[in-house]
Amino acid sequence: MSSLSEKLLAATSKPDAAPALLVLEDGTSFAGTACGAAGEAFGEICFNTSLEGYLEVITDPSYAGQIIAMTYPQIGNYGVNRQDCQREAPALRGLVVRDMCATPSNWRSDLSLPEFLAEHGVVAIEGVDTRALVRHVREAGAQRAVISTLDADYDSLLAKVKASPSIVGENLAATVSCDAPHAFGADELPESQAFAVAAPAAPARKVVAYDCGAKLSILHNLVRCGCELTVVPWDTPAEDVLALQPDGVFLSNGPGDPDAVSGTYTQVEKLLGKVPVFGICLGHQMIGKAAGTAIEKLKFGHRGGNHPVMNLLTGRVEITAQNHGFGILFPSLGELVPELSDGVAEHPADGDLRFWVRRGTAPVVDNPRFGRIRLTHVNLNDGTAEGIAFLDIPAFSVQYHPEASPGPTDAHYLFTAFSRLMEGRKDYLDIDIAQDRLAGWRFGSAAPAARDGEGE
Repeated sequence: MSSLSEKLLAATSKPDAAPALLVLEDGTSFAGTACGAAGEAFGEICFNTSLEGYLEVITDPSYAGQIIAMTYPQIGNYGVNRQDCQREAPALRGLVVRDMCATPSNWRSDLSLPEFLAEHGVVAIEGVDTRALVRHVREAGAQRAVISTLDADYDSLLAKVKASPSIVGENLAATVSCDAPHAFGADELPESQAFAVAAPAAPARKVVAYDCGAKLSILHNLVRCGCELTVVPWDTPAEDVLALQPDGVFLSNGPGDPDAVSGTYTQVEKLLGKVPVFGICLGHQMIGKAAGTAIEKLKFGHRGGNHPVMNLLTGRVEITAQNHGFGILFPSLGELVPELSDGVAEHPADGDLRFWVRRGTAPVVDNPRFGRIRLTHVNLNDGTAEGIAFLDIPAFSVQYHPEASPGPTDAHYLFTAFSRLMEGRKDYLDIDIAQDRLAGWRFGSAAPAARDGEGE
């Protein structure tokens, strides 16, 4: 840093910071400064394109085992409100940003993001050219990386990262699941969000939620739509779940390689057909695995709040929030049923499911385990599967996150659909998403309450 740069920095609120270094396993490196805890963090490098909601991203358990690079250049501007956290502690390995704000300004802020990261031991680096980093990851693909504030030697760090374990084959869901079954109700809803979100509906349906790394906001949305929740660990036996006599079973989001989470999908296989089932993200993959799907690792994954998904049932495009590095291969679920697939008898040779978007068709396969399964949603960026619905048993799932934390509310209708599925309705997915996306919000109906210690 030049003397002029040091002089300018000294006149700002930016604190002095130790040097830090980011090294990828292919040898690419980026120098910067520390903006979290001191230490060394190893994980798979990935990037998130959300423009806001950095706290929800950082505390999403689905990021276990990963180092997140935020593409938006300024992170931490509005600080941290602990009631917005998706779990009590972050599960990610490290954080990469262009510019970290150390002095936030927001009436809901409890502390700064650097303070929060240091409190939880999260190693972070700023001053990185995140545009160059993201372009490299998009071209070279996901790979192992290390952030260090302790070791500035490039060769040393490169050797360490090459010796570090991959997340492929690792059951990360087990590291972020709950330890024991517990109730989750309206008393768990954040008070500081009441200015924007309406009161929950009265409990009407008993739901067992498998916690594979569930975001709290997803559980909040289930409660708000009238579910009486019992949250259970990722490997809870199906027999124990059925003994609770639930009206439905929910399969949560979660991190890592779905092939490694056999303790969940082997139980899902026993639940399908016996009780209505709804899965999100890893839960979607668990339903797919139970039905015999093959899994693919995506080159760099889908992570952000702006991914376009075509709803093949309605013809609407949903802007969705996503966080996953693996996906199901729809053709592996079975042979096409031509009379329910616009006369098409063969899956697209290139595997690109945008073929069905162009035809305006939601194709159906004949699954040897559970009968007919329909493709309901397709990612418009790369043509991967984003949603399926079983036609002969009550079950459906989506790859993305419909709870809008962070992200748009286009997919909120899926919680309504789950309620309708538990009611036994065949038309449970036939919902005007343009209307449902506004359900439960009350912006502008009340002024935010004064914070403790503040007068009028």
